[in-house]
Amino acid sequence: MVRFTPDFLDELKARLRPSDVIGRYVKLKKQGNEWAGLSPFNQEKTPSFFVNDQKGFYHCFSTGKHGDVISFLQETQRLTFYEAVERLAEEAGLPLPVETPVEAARAEKAKGLAEACGAAAKFFANMLHRSDGLGAMDYLRGREVTDAQIEQFQIGYSPGGRNVLKDYLINQGFTDEVLIEAGLVIKPEDGSASYDRFRNRIMFPIFGARDRVIAFGGRALDPNARAKYLNSPETPLFHKGSVLYNFTAARMAAAEDKAPLIVCEGYMDVIALWGAGIRRAVAPLGTALTEDQIALLWRASDEPVLCFDGDKAGIGAAYRSIDRALPLLKPGKSLNFAFLPHGQDPDDLVRSEGAGAMNEVLENSRPLVDVLWEREITTRSLETPERRAALRAHMRDLVKAITDKDVRGAYGEELSQRLSAQFKPAPRGDYNRGEQKRFTPKPQGSRGGGRKSGQGFRFADAPRPTPGLKGPSQWVREATLLLAAINHPALIERHENAFFGLELVDSDLKLLLAEVLTAISTDPALDSAGLKSHLSQTGAARSLERIVKDSQLSKHKFLRPDTEIDEVEQGFVNALAHHLFESTHKQEVARSASQIFTDGDDAWKAATAAREELINSSKGSGEDTADGGSSGGLVDALERMKQTVEKKFGR
Repeated sequence: MVRFTPDFLDELKARLRPSDVIGRYVKLKKQGNEWAGLSPFNQEKTPSFFVNDQKGFYHCFSTGKHGDVISFLQETQRLTFYEAVERLAEEAGLPLPVETPVEAARAEKAKGLAEACGAAAKFFANMLHRSDGLGAMDYLRGREVTDAQIEQFQIGYSPGGRNVLKDYLINQGFTDEVLIEAGLVIKPEDGSASYDRFRNRIMFPIFGARDRVIAFGGRALDPNARAKYLNSPETPLFHKGSVLYNFTAARMAAAEDKAPLIVCEGYMDVIALWGAGIRRAVAPLGTALTEDQIALLWRASDEPVLCFDGDKAGIGAAYRSIDRALPLLKPGKSLNFAFLPHGQDPDDLVRSEGAGAMNEVLENSRPLVDVLWEREITTRSLETPERRAALRAHMRDLVKAITDKDVRGAYGEELSQRLSAQFKPAPRGDYNRGEQKRFTPKPQGSRGGGRKSGQGFRFADAPRPTPGLKGPSQWVREATLLLAAINHPALIERHENAFFGLELVDSDLKLLLAEVLTAISTDPALDSAGLKSHLSQTGAARSLERIVKDSQLSKHKFLRPDTEIDEVEQGFVNALAHHLFESTHKQEVARSASQIFTDGDDAWKAATAAREELINSSKGSGEDTADGGSSGGLVDALERMKQTVEKKFGR
């Protein structure tokens, strides 16, 4: 690309008055030596935007923005620096600099191709209004395309003859070689004479920079045509994956409306929306949205809206767009998705229900992360722990594909929270809701309060804790599990379901767990030092410092940073079983016993007796054993409860 020297830029700005350029976009009024108007950067009632021709700059007091005519076009029209200079140079009649003879030859060649495409566009437009184009005009009228739309988009018609366009352009002085390279005619490989590429088609010119025609799209009128839509081939002017139909005009409309661009499927959708007053629509050229086209969209809109049919094909296209966009996401740059009623495209909707219906669809557009989440949880079975684990692993892979570190971290946190909420274990005692049911042993010969097989138990209220119970405190139990993960992050991958389903009571430790899981989801390669460094910068820093320095925790070998992972894992499994036993299983089994073996006023007595028996039976288990957490242990404990209750109450 040509580099502009300071001398060239000074000459360009010297040839243009800022008030003339800016005055086309902002209504200016003379005030002394300056021009004043309402800010183009925000809404205001009192003018705070000033332009000074003598000094060559503008200044906006409401936003603090300041610059020259080049930066003004970049800010308000979303042009690149090169595009802004190119547009202003054309207006000023100043030739763009050419660095080398090769560049000069390339520019001259491109100019010749653009001139040929421009001449072809005029030819097609004229043919539409002649007798040859009656069939094409009837088709357009049937689609309710008005004269204003035809003129705005320079719609035309290519006759059915084999050499009609070629003969016309040759007579205009263009060579066969230029027409071939411009993609207007086809040269057969057998060396025979070239012929028109587009025949008996409605023609849609495709515009590039400076509103030059660079290519065409043609819609066949013959229902038996091999291709319904045909685009120009790749040429020195036209690269299909880097161009959007109607982009220049839509970008200007989006800047004026202060609204996002809308991406539709085809030409007729864009034209129909323009006719309905929605003039910021663009369309890819017969392909899925490319990386270059997404970058082009972001020049004009931070969050353009991709509009899809609500049927299976449309939803599939939306999902493919997500995969294409994920690696490219940047802070403030994303995509939104709008889904139309089933079987309708924008053209159908505005013709049948009007612009209001289309605006409602656009207002209900959804952010990329929502559509991504919906795709992942609705397109797979999640009935088993293994499938849910596979979903978590897949989510991590998706997050890792995002190249921007800040966006990757934000997505990791968001998806981690959604996963935790989606698969949060059912409330204690609720055995009939959700997919994640805890196993509850069912004693043989139970009496009273039991439901039919497979329906679980109806539990009484939890008995009060027995005073004087020995063993680690709740905080120590919960901190033990967290410290094991912080000193050995690989443990999280080995026991992912356990960590994501872990219920903690201590609010500070809850926050620390959330930060740990977010960090690991965002960057699974984090080691202990990296994880601690990250956590020290979060709101959980104090909790981290407390558990790392806690003297009671440091006594356990498996919690030390230098312990081998297999030994750590064994200690963690035992600690987890003990935690679950203390925090969950004891209460559940005691509740079950109180319901199974008692009725009426004696229920609380039986519950107390049963729980005391359970506690006494578990005193010898110790902190680092998992016996209390096994199903067999629970069955045995429950049987002992039964015997205790029968002995004390004569049941």
